[in-house]
Amino acid sequence: MNALDIAPRLITLEGGEGAGKSTVLSALAQALRAPGYEVVTTREPGGTPLAERIRELLLHPDNADAPTADTELLLMFASRAQHVASVVRPALARGAWVLSDRFTDASHAYQGGGRGVDRTTIAMLESRFVGLQPGLTLLLDVPVAVGRARAQGRASSNSVQPDRIEAEADGFFERVRSAYRDLAAAQPRRFRMIDASQPAERVAADAVAALDDYLQGLPQG
Repeated sequence: MNALDIAPRLITLEGGEGAGKSTVLSALAQALRAPGYEVVTTREPGGTPLAERIRELLLHPDNADAPTADTELLLMFASRAQHVASVVRPALARGAWVLSDRFTDASHAYQGGGRGVDRTTIAMLESRFVGLQPGLTLLLDVPVAVGRARAQGRASSNSVQPDRIEAEADGFFERVRSAYRDLAAAQPRRFRMIDASQPAERVAADAVAALDDYLQGLPQG
């Protein structure tokens, strides 16, 4: 398999349900725009019209013909391939920063850790159809019980039914969290773990501090 190209201006947010990625994404975008950088914010699965339609297929709670683990993985990468080709690579090519709510690490955690899909298969798809590795990944780590309570409270207040993945049992999310923490431990130069059990303002502040530290370490000029 080909090695992944490291994209220093690609920053990704990862974490389980209820970790507060949306709040952190907004704070990071504001911090990068302040000095005048162009910033593209996006998400996975999704980010393009076609990828968003695939997202609906993946997450719809009333899908009687629920995808198998392998089908779920392939749909995730179909969405991701479109996202990378249509949004991520063009933005990076013109010098913009890209902030993505989830990226390929999510497949290693959710389909690999949560579903038990073979990790070498995920790595092969990553190499063939993505080819990029973020320069910085912020892992918003929160205990499963805390994150699920937040997610369920948000869904209840908005009268929204949990999606197909949000409706999984606690054991699934414990495996996802463990997989994320293993990824972070294996790649300490790329990952920064943020304690997402804190109040949202503190989590956002810690994330911006991690971004500042990352920026200071990049080559100048």
